[in-house]
Amino acid sequence: MTTTALTRLVARMLLAPVLLVAAGILVKGYTDTGDGFTAGLVAALGVLLQYVVFGGEAVARALPVRHAPRLALAGVGLVLAITFVPILLGDPVLTHRPGPGEKVVHIGTLELMTPVLFDIGVFAAVAGAVVSFIDGLARPDIEEDGA
Repeated sequence: MTTTALTRLVARMLLAPVLLVAAGILVKGYTDTGDGFTAGLVAALGVLLQYVVFGGEAVARALPVRHAPRLALAGVGLVLAITFVPILLGDPVLTHRPGPGEKVVHIGTLELMTPVLFDIGVFAAVAGAVVSFIDGLARPDIEEDGA
C-alpha cells in the first residue's frame, strides 16, 4: 500500500491532538471523575493511525510501542491496588480517599483522589493492551525481549 505525502503529513499532525483529546477524556470523562477506558481507546486509535500510514517498523522506531505490554501490566497493577488496598485498611473494596468531608488536593479544577488514579490505571491497561495487540498484528515476526 502506498501513501501520499498529504496522508503522512495529516497522520503526523493528528497524533498529538488525538493524545490531547485522550488526556481530556481521561481527566473529565462524562462527569468530573474521568473515563479511562474511552481515553485508552482514543489514544490507541491515534497510534493505530500511525501504523496504517507508516507501517509497523517505522512506528516502532518513532514511538515507544515496545513498552506497551509493561504499560498494560502497570495499569492492571494500579487498578488492583486501588481496588484492594482499602481491605488492608479495614475498609470496603474501592473505598475512595480522601473520604467524604476530608480536604481534597486540587490541580486547577481536577480533584486528586483515588477515582482519578483508578481511571489512570484503566487508561494504561487499555492503551497498553490495545497497542500491544496492534503491534503484534503489524509486526508478527518480532520476538519479545522478555518484557
